Amino acid sequence: MTARKWSQHVTEHSDALDLEKDVFAGDDPREIAASLKRSAEHSKRRKGSPFRSTMSMLTFYINRAGKQLSEKQRKTLEKAKDELRIQFGKQ
Repeated sequence: MTARKWSQHVTEHSDALDLEKDVFAGDDPREIAASLKRSAEHSKRRKGSPFRSTMSMLTFYINRAGKQLSEKQRKTLEKAKDELRIQFGKQ
């Protein structure tokens, strides 16, 4: 497995969450957060709480995408973190 494919492998096969397809490609932070929340609440593969699992996976994706992530998409994903806090009642 090449280094380039490592993060894709982790996203697809980790014990964090069973994600919906292209969840991070959206442009609506609320919809991204809702999708992650649904995945966390229904996943049998996560180890921690649903909130912790969603935040971990979102942060992992942002960090691994690095410079390949557009500024617009990075801002959208950062707003999705705030939306997750709201949806989980963790303001």
